[in-house]
Order: sequence, then C-alpha cells, then structure tokens
Amino acid sequence: MTLDTRPSQHAPELRAAARHIGRRRFLTVTGAAAALAFSVNLPAAGTASAAELDAAKITENPFTLGVASGDPQPGSVLLWTRLAPVPFQPDGGLPAERVLVHWELAYDERFRRIARRGTVTAHPEFHHTVHAEVGHLDSGRVFYYRFRTGSWISPTGRTRTAPAAFDRTSALTFAAVSCQAYTDGYFTPYGHLATEDVDVVFHLGDYLYEYAVNSVGGYRNHTDRTLPAVFNRETVSLEDYRLRYALYKSDPDLMAAHAAHPFVVTWDDHETENNYAGHIPEDNPANPVPPEEFLLRRAAAYRAYWENQPLRSPQRPAGPDMQLYRRLHWGRLAQFDVLDTRQYRSDQAYGDGLDLPGPEIDDPARTMTGETQERWLLNGWRDSRALWNVVPQQANFSQRKLDLTDPARLAMDAWDGYRASRRRILDGAKAAGVDNLMVLTGDVHVAYAYDIKDDFDDPASRTLGTEIVGSSISSGRDGADKPATWDTYTRANPHMKFYNGLRGYVTVELGRERARADFRSVPYVTRPGAPIATAASFVTEVGDQGLKPA
Repeated sequence: MTLDTRPSQHAPELRAAARHIGRRRFLTVTGAAAALAFSVNLPAAGTASAAELDAAKITENPFTLGVASGDPQPGSVLLWTRLAPVPFQPDGGLPAERVLVHWELAYDERFRRIARRGTVTAHPEFHHTVHAEVGHLDSGRVFYYRFRTGSWISPTGRTRTAPAAFDRTSALTFAAVSCQAYTDGYFTPYGHLATEDVDVVFHLGDYLYEYAVNSVGGYRNHTDRTLPAVFNRETVSLEDYRLRYALYKSDPDLMAAHAAHPFVVTWDDHETENNYAGHIPEDNPANPVPPEEFLLRRAAAYRAYWENQPLRSPQRPAGPDMQLYRRLHWGRLAQFDVLDTRQYRSDQAYGDGLDLPGPEIDDPARTMTGETQERWLLNGWRDSRALWNVVPQQANFSQRKLDLTDPARLAMDAWDGYRASRRRILDGAKAAGVDNLMVLTGDVHVAYAYDIKDDFDDPASRTLGTEIVGSSISSGRDGADKPATWDTYTRANPHMKFYNGLRGYVTVELGRERARADFRSVPYVTRPGAPIATAASFVTEVGDQGLKPA
C-alpha cells in the first residue's frame, strides 16, 4: 500500500483555514494537525518512515473489530481488517509502527485448499487498517479468508467474486441496509442478515452517527459495561471519527454480517455531519462554520470512512475529496451504479427541512449529484448491456407528499428538493432505453416501496421503474408497524405501494423474468434478541415495471 499523493482540489482553502484553527477551536490540537496533514497530502510527521513492529510483541488479540470484504469483481475481492488490541484507545493499543499482516484466501472454510495468499502492511498513517486487493481469482464463486499477524489469527470471513462480464447468470440475491445509530438500539437485524443466503450487501449510508454516545450507550442502556468518555462528544476530529468506527464495529451483529457477506458501501450525511451539502455544513445560526473550516472536518470524516470500510484504492481520499461513486456488474444480469448524493450536491432549498414547493427546487442549475457524476450515470446507462440497472443511493428518490393539501410539503433534503435534477435522471433513463430500473434507498428510517412514475402527479403516467427503500437497522429506535403518518402518506402518494416503520432491511432477488423484494423487520431494537419476520413482499416483472404483492 502506498501513501496518497493526489492533490486535493480544496488544498488552498484548507491551508487558509488552518490559520484559524486555534481561534475557532473546533478541533483538538492533535486532531487539527492530523486532519490538516491528510488534507494537504502530507503524512503526519515521523510516521511515513516508521519502523516495522515485531508482530511477535503483540500480546493481545489485534483482531477485535473483525473482518470484512467488499466490492466484488469478476476476478478479485477486497479484504479488510484493522489491528486494534485496545480498540477504544486512540492508538488502538499499537505504537506508530508498521505491522506486517498475512492473508489467506481459500476455497473451503477449513483452509485445506488455498486459492491465494500474501502479505500487506498495516500502516500507522491508516490507523493500522488493512485493505488487501486480491486478484487473479475464479469468477462467480465463494471464498473464505482470514488474516494473521504474529501468533494471532483473525476470525474467518466469507466472500465471493462476481460472475464474468458476459456471463448470463440467471439470479442474484442482495440485501440493502442503512442507518445504524448505536444509541438508538441494538443491531439485531444484522445478526439475522448474517444467516441469510445473499450474495452481497449494499450499505446505503449512515454507517455511524456523529452525535455523542453516553456511558450506557443511549437506549441500549448497557448494564454490563461502561463506555469511555471519549465517545460522549460529537465527532469532529480525525481521532473522534476513528474512535466512533471502533465503537460501531465492536458490535457483534455487525461483525457477523461483515464476516458473512461482501459489502458495497456508500455514505449519506451522518458519517460526516447531519444534512451537510457539498462543502456547506449543517445550518447552525448560533455557531456558523465557514465552508473552508468544514472541509477540514470533512477531510477527517472521509479519511476515517475509507480506513474503516472495505473499499479499494481508487476510493482512497485526497483530503476532503473522495470519489465514492462507482460501477459494478453482475455478469449480464445487473449493473450497479453506486451514487454519492452528498459530496457534490447544491445546498438544500429554503433553508432545508420540510417546505412547500417553490421555484428553487425546479432550478436546473441545482444538482443532487454534481454535473460530472450525473454525466457518468447517464453515459453508463447508455452503454449498459445489463438486464437490470440498479442504483444504490441515499435519499428518497420518488415524490413523497407529506400532506393531503395542494400544494403539499416536501422534504428539501430528498430528491423532492432537487426536482430538476431528478427530471434529468429520469429523462436520461428513458433516452438510454433503460427498461428495468431499480433505485435502492436508505436515510428515512422506514421502509417504502414505490413505482417510479414519469409524472408523479399523474398516476396513469408510465412507470419507469421501482424504488425499494429499506428501513433502518436501529435509527429511530423500535418504530411502529404503521407510523402516525401512514394514512396521510399512502393517500397522498398513490405510487407508494408499501410503508412500514419497523427496523430491519430488505432482500432483493433479481432474475431474468422478475425481481422480488422481501421487507424483513424486527419488532424492537431497544433490547436484544428480537425475532425476524417478513413484513411484505413484492415483485416487478422484466419489461413491465410496477410493484405487485407477491
């Protein structure tokens, strides 16, 4: 692994902001120095040439945060772990020295038939995280993997490669998850997901939350542990974000899901700050933060995100810039265009929040994706040879009227606040001849199923695709089968075919004739041990889009 040397497009602003760090005091001194170093692509002093640690001197288990894999391709997989004998310490219990880590990939769970093996360095600059990109593998098959350093061996993970590019595979099953606030409850849905027979999991954002976590873990109300005070503050510095990932990744259900399935991840807002838009932080009139200073925080958040996710080297950030949008294929069956609707978006209209529609949301100059990503998406559809075109992304895409009045309020942080941008996306899908479009969504802490209409105000207009909105893992606490807004939303939005407010996830089976979505839910998360059930199931036919109860 080599250190990133790409220039940040925001470097001048970051250097200017550094002059005000002491006065503003929005980062700790150590955190500010580290964030600035990463922002302008200068390694932290002394660690770039750090000595190598003798792994035999690691006396405690360094694999406390488990293993993960991600972004499966036809001939390769990405394997992840982090060395952290004491994960709730800022240094993870290791000195600022390089550590050699061995990895093995096998055809069988007992590692009798080894497919590949190698070594990778866990750099202190990357908080001793490991990203091993393993290539030259058979396509379309399951593998098992593990890591070793010194006398310590990690838990075993299960992963898989995608089918070959032109393979006419007949089926794919994936899950979509999002929104896992530690303070709102246990990650019980992940424990169930770990036992599901899925090929890949799409995480659609809010992997962690920036808000303080008290000593009992909020609504988890721990009685068997006391969380350190380092978590009882909002994440702002690089150290804060790194520690928060350690807390979240210590959850056994999350570790089990990562070990069982490869993940494809994208962020939403809380991995950095609630409802930020591009370089503009959340509006706080009592304590405004200039955009150039927010970029320092974004640099820290993006750095920690890449370190702690199973992401490949092209996604490694350069300061506050990180290309997270990317494309994956599952043979000729499916093309996945993973979006980033946070980093490049225009500021929310009308001060954010819920508001009546106005001319600003139809301004063609405003964008949810940024011009470059929008062009990439539309060109990718034009060139697609896949039967299904699936778009994993963050914010509610379909129109969602919040009242029975005319006009009705809309959510300015969702695509409803960027209607011209959404119109360009839908027109691009039509122009490209995309017949089987599916949008995957998180963010809203409830489950929805929508028909995507050419004109959302005309129920008789053409159905261009379907949107599957998975509920949260824990955010929103226990929720309700029928939230208080259920009657209003379902009456105001005839294209909304399903609405449920319990926690859980969704699984989708894509086939050559139809797709089936199963909404999986648990009755509670504020205490452990909840059972899983299927709240509803829908199908949509190839060449005849529209959701029907299964």
